[in-house]
Amino acid sequence: MTKAVASKASEPMVNGFDTSRIDELPPRTREQVGARERLLGPGYRLFYEDPVEIVRGAGTLLYDAEGNDYLDVYNNVTSVGHCHPYVVEAIHRQLSTLNTNTRYIQQSILSYSEQFLGTMPAELGHVMYTCTGSEANDLAMRVARYYTGGEGIIVTSGAYHGLTSDVSAFSPSLGVGVPLGPHVRTISAPDRLRHGGDENVIDLMRREIREAISDLQRHGFGVAAFIADMIFSSDGIYADPAGFLQPVIDEVHKAGGLFIADEVQPGFGRTGQHWWGFQRHGVVPDIMTTGKPMGNGIPIAAAAFRPELLVEFGRNIRYFNTFGGNSVSIAAAQAVLDVINDEALIDNADKVGTYIQTEIAKLAGGYEQIAEVRGAGLFVGVDIVTDRDSLTPDGEATLRVVNHMRRRRILISASGPRGSVLKVRPPLPFSISDADRMLENLAVVLAEELH
Repeated sequence: MTKAVASKASEPMVNGFDTSRIDELPPRTREQVGARERLLGPGYRLFYEDPVEIVRGAGTLLYDAEGNDYLDVYNNVTSVGHCHPYVVEAIHRQLSTLNTNTRYIQQSILSYSEQFLGTMPAELGHVMYTCTGSEANDLAMRVARYYTGGEGIIVTSGAYHGLTSDVSAFSPSLGVGVPLGPHVRTISAPDRLRHGGDENVIDLMRREIREAISDLQRHGFGVAAFIADMIFSSDGIYADPAGFLQPVIDEVHKAGGLFIADEVQPGFGRTGQHWWGFQRHGVVPDIMTTGKPMGNGIPIAAAAFRPELLVEFGRNIRYFNTFGGNSVSIAAAQAVLDVINDEALIDNADKVGTYIQTEIAKLAGGYEQIAEVRGAGLFVGVDIVTDRDSLTPDGEATLRVVNHMRRRRILISASGPRGSVLKVRPPLPFSISDADRMLENLAVVLAEELH
């Protein structure tokens, strides 16, 4: 357990364009990047050493201005595929009819909410809508603090939970420029590879959560919540070991805190077999949050709660969000839910994800620099290191692989310590043939970039 503000040594390699190289770009791209800098300012980042101009999307493909297709192996926002015709039609139909807020009776939000909550355990009985996952986590923490009376928050050491002022204060992956709050403590991610197996991970996390709780109590913060991404996306993608979360949750509950499952990245069937990542672990959260994939690119997010958490909060504070749960966003969310069911996309995530993980593992056997291939469903991580003995993360090598794949029109990214874990997270309709295209290119790139 640490209180620490992230150190410079923990800063990841970044998959992004270095604006000092703008003069090396082709004329049209140079003009566009220059306009971005002038109009949007320096806070925005472009992917890849050589930025891509995207003008169109369809299914698992994106297209540039010259008509070249790029295989999207990264986008979970358009979870059911770019420009899915059923979703597009639902949005168009609703936008042509009505778009207003939740202070009017509308059957659509009631029908959707019943189906949405129906994907979860019965203990989660209320849902509140926001526009983004950051807002959903912000709201979840407001409720947790109000219900528990505590201020303290516990997260994993590489976590990302959002970009609002409050939520960024418990998102250590944002680095040294965004210090953690004094009420935040971190514990290790469930890295079986570096912690020596399942039992060691469970023992370590139990010990560290106890230390974090004790330290928060000693400093007068108490414990509001432990919040965790259910596949530890930014920590480096960890789907296992089975059962490791329950002891952590038990300690948090014993201290009077809540467990918040952040499903913004792993939710809506991405991990295969289940709708939600927490279901893989056999636990039930007090609050669950989700966002990105919910509306296939239309801004909508939500937090689901145990009803007892909202009794006093709802009576004394209430809640309203002008655009959260608006008619068009609910239509998009309903269409996404329909498509996931109708096209059996959770089964597809399980089948294709297992195939990808198996085939990458075969490739990995020939490279001393690939320490592990891990994940669940269509969320796979490839852990790249300097060598298997030291297990030192190699973000530079990973970044070379990412950018070489981009040059071969395969769009992928990275996460984890020093940005050293290839992040395979394509849209849910990703097919075996899509996987084969990705794998064929990956085989070439690994042979050239990992020596």
